[in-house]
Amino acid sequence: MPDRIKKKSGSVCLLTLFLYFSFTGMAYAKTDRPAPWVTIETKYTIIRFFKAEDLDAFSNSIDFDPKPWALNKLFSDKRPDTIHEEISAKVDNLYERVQEILDMRKKSPKVFITIYPDRKALDQAYFAIYQSENNIRAWYIFDSNTIYININDVHEGMLAHEMAHSIIDHFLLVRPPAASAEILARFVDAHIHR
Repeated sequence: MPDRIKKKSGSVCLLTLFLYFSFTGMAYAKTDRPAPWVTIETKYTIIRFFKAEDLDAFSNSIDFDPKPWALNKLFSDKRPDTIHEEISAKVDNLYERVQEILDMRKKSPKVFITIYPDRKALDQAYFAIYQSENNIRAWYIFDSNTIYININDVHEGMLAHEMAHSIIDHFLLVRPPAASAEILARFVDAHIHR
């Protein structure tokens, strides 16, 4: 058989197998992996989520406007045009407020905010990281500079608390003991709206 015919029959055979497995659902093994992350970047953060509805719910949970009665806001009808602009403004304003409360304004690497759609997904992420059951509502990991939360149980105080951990850990030359950082983060949570 000439080489040209061998190549053509081989290509036809591969194409036939590909089409067969594609239409029968056998081409790719089913996994329980979630969809890939969608990310948006703000001035201080990188927010990761699975779907647009998660970002909407997150935005609805974070109710933070540091100066609602500022003069420039009274005479301006400038509102965020997109959910991306809205959440960016809320999260960045919150981050700046945490820096203000702590009086720690040094430039830091952007913190990742990883948003899970529910408690079950958050618990699975915790188990994947720590190989133990989760008994906390949100947490921060210094090594990856990442906050882990779920949209069904988050508010601006909780997010500010976790942001405080990132800011504290990146401001000081030597990271403080966990208990000291926790006291400062709780202080932020308690004073975020004052």
